[in-house]
Amino acid sequence: MKTSIVTLLITFCFYLSVYAQAPQDKATELKEQALSSLKQKDYIKARYLFKKAYEAFAVRENYPQAIECGIQANALYVRENFYKEGFELCRNMEQLIWTGEQKQNKVFYDLRFPISKERLQMYISLKNPAQAKKQLDKLEEIASLAKNDSLMEVLLYTKANYYYTFNQNTQGDACFRKLISQYKEKKDYDKVSDCYKTLIGIARKANNAPLMERTYESYIVWTDSVKALTAQDELNVLKRKYDESLQTIQDKDSTLSAKQYIIIGLCTLVAILVATIIVLAILLLKFITGNRKLKKSVVIANEHNELKTKFIRNISSQMEPTLNTLGTSAKELSAQAPRYAEQMQAQVAALKQFSDNIQELSSLENSLTEPYEMGEVNAGTFCESVMEKAKEFMKPDVTPSVNAPKLQVKTNKEQLERILLYLLKNAAFYTEQGRISLDFKKRGAHTHQFIITDTGTGIPAEQQENLFKPFTQVKDLTTGDGLGLPICSLIATKMNGSLTLDTSYTKGCRFILELHA
Repeated sequence: MKTSIVTLLITFCFYLSVYAQAPQDKATELKEQALSSLKQKDYIKARYLFKKAYEAFAVRENYPQAIECGIQANALYVRENFYKEGFELCRNMEQLIWTGEQKQNKVFYDLRFPISKERLQMYISLKNPAQAKKQLDKLEEIASLAKNDSLMEVLLYTKANYYYTFNQNTQGDACFRKLISQYKEKKDYDKVSDCYKTLIGIARKANNAPLMERTYESYIVWTDSVKALTAQDELNVLKRKYDESLQTIQDKDSTLSAKQYIIIGLCTLVAILVATIIVLAILLLKFITGNRKLKKSVVIANEHNELKTKFIRNISSQMEPTLNTLGTSAKELSAQAPRYAEQMQAQVAALKQFSDNIQELSSLENSLTEPYEMGEVNAGTFCESVMEKAKEFMKPDVTPSVNAPKLQVKTNKEQLERILLYLLKNAAFYTEQGRISLDFKKRGAHTHQFIITDTGTGIPAEQQENLFKPFTQVKDLTTGDGLGLPICSLIATKMNGSLTLDTSYTKGCRFILELHA
């Protein structure tokens, strides 16, 4: 059952395609039959078939083929003096063209031209100069708008025929001279000869003996002169080829000379390159030697650095029992001498903190090339959380503020919180009243800043330069060891960023932590 349905569908599609192609094939077949009848001089049958082919092509909207067949049918109407039918067919063709122009939204100048030309020929045959002139003007207008050289040539032929038919020989001669001049400029001598032959045919058809005689004489003169022109053209071609050959020889001579200079230049360049390579080899050897020394120095420096770190750790480890003992003693003395014990406990705590900070500073310096692990953090929520933790260290007259949008940033949350909290605590310590703010700014696709600003006492100008350098001054450890900012700066470096002081801000203190994701 399924096979039968498929077979029926295929058969149906085949008949549809055959039906769709049938009108076009029928129109082409009619045209071929018409041409065959015309060749056999069966004019009545040819006219009938051309008209049928015209109608078939018109149905298919094949306008060029339709007009071609219509013009052939019209010419056969005129041949038998059926002018009424001819004019009617011309009107029908113009209506068809107008319909096609409306559908395709363009003007068919090349199809309007032969229709107007055919109507002009009928008026010429009817010896109606007034109507013929109107059609000639219309034909000239179409050719001008079409901007087509072949139509302009046909127009000149048609104008000449019109002028000679109505005994306006001067204008007719002017048209032919212009046409012949155009062909001469193009060196199309065969078409010049065809012009003279056409003009002789027009004169014979019009029984214009003087025109025929004058044209024939001009044609004889032209036939003689064309031989000389052809010979001159051939000579010019030979001269041009000769000149081109000379130019080629000169170019090759110039090329050979240029190549010689190029070879000399290349040899010089090779010599320079060899000398340069030798110099570079010497410099490379020196660089390798220096690099070996530098590597050795780096190894020694790293060893010293490791020894320094171990030394610091050992000192810290050795100090820890002593500091613990001192702390215990201070507690025992608190009942007998509370003030002395309190001072002693503060000093012991400061020494412990100093020892821890030194160890961390050394550890950070040795691990700067080891970045922290990064994760996604919401900047707005994070900044508000850090500020909330810092509020307990702020004085009553200080107003905290956070200005951070809810943006996701990639960073190490723990280390970032440590830096910001340290800076906010410092700001709280030095700010009696006013404002402490934490701002977040996005400076680029992968760059952002955390800005801590306060209205406190600020930092003296003489201390700003060494602010992030450790051990630049002797300090009372109970008031701070001065290692907090250097440690924060090293942490920022490991986070692929930097910590700086904004020296242009003078109403307190402003630190900028810039990080690169």
